[in-house]
Amino acid sequence: MSLLHRARFVASAARLDQLPPPTTAEICFVGRSNAGKSSAINALCNQKRLAFSSKTPGRTRLINLFGLPDPLQPGAWLGFLVDLPGYGYAAVDHAARDAWADVLGRYLHERPSLAAVVLILDIRRGVTELDRRLAHWIALRGLPTLALLTKADKLPHGQRLRAVAQARRDLAEIGTLTAVPFSATQRLGLEEATACILHWIAPPSA
Repeated sequence: MSLLHRARFVASAARLDQLPPPTTAEICFVGRSNAGKSSAINALCNQKRLAFSSKTPGRTRLINLFGLPDPLQPGAWLGFLVDLPGYGYAAVDHAARDAWADVLGRYLHERPSLAAVVLILDIRRGVTELDRRLAHWIALRGLPTLALLTKADKLPHGQRLRAVAQARRDLAEIGTLTAVPFSATQRLGLEEATACILHWIAPPSA
């Protein structure tokens, strides 16, 4: 069983000061509303309802932490998966969007335990202007990033490869970037994404 399959809900927070104190490595998941973030987390963790997927994009406004139990130390966490609020949904009012942007920006800039980012992109839409802004924030901190291009089963193989190559070019500002075509329903890219995340949670000993 993959370590990710053991993930379980730990806490929700509307503000950074409501989060548990930073301890071990945190891998955050972030992306536009309706890009398939919750589905990706559930597929990676092999659980149907770990991450909440709202039928109304933009409604999930909390930071959700999922802990990965340390198999060698009962009661301790080896790391955390952090589900950040989605961004860019037009129907949400400006005040709410500004508040979310503040939470996202401060978490990415200030959270000392943040080890890496999983950026969720709809492969059919490509990298949007909002995605580019987020990539700039990530690049400023030098965080390694996994770009998961979701819903890859919707494109033929050739288009899929071209979309991944274009995403790598569009996100070149992020120095350490891995781009993977991904499909939660077809389990495409699951092994590669899992290996990348586990490497960040528990790097191999030198």
